[in-house]
Amino acid sequence: MPTRRLEIAKLRAALDDQLADLGEPAFSGPDGAVGAAAAGAVLAAYESGRAPLRDAARFAVRHLLEELAALAPGRTVEVRVPPYAAVQCVEGPRHTRGTPPNVIETDARTWLELALGRTEWEAAVVAGRVRASGTRADLSPYLPLG
Repeated sequence: MPTRRLEIAKLRAALDDQLADLGEPAFSGPDGAVGAAAAGAVLAAYESGRAPLRDAARFAVRHLLEELAALAPGRTVEVRVPPYAAVQCVEGPRHTRGTPPNVIETDARTWLELALGRTEWEAAVVAGRVRASGTRADLSPYLPLG
């Protein structure tokens, strides 16, 4: 499934809204750091006991899933973070119809923690925070991202 690249302006606006909700100043860093900053702001909302702003969570999740797909191109594994996004990644045999044989599903908070290196893959799987099925459903070689 092709991914649609996020517009950096939308990601930056969602980040600034999340930062404002947290009482923090707007992001002044470079465009290349907006995705990680958005993920950090969303995690800060979770850690403070609040629900993150929907757009900030959605854009942060999508951005980091796109980063994963760029790092591990392919269509062997489908990574799902409902309700926000899903991508296919990792080289190998490709499925063409129905549910893929290698599926990973997790919630937004866990995905952000994994992508940023705040949680280890195996710990999240053992704790039941990640559901992974299939022989190739292991993202530990690719995490944390960048």
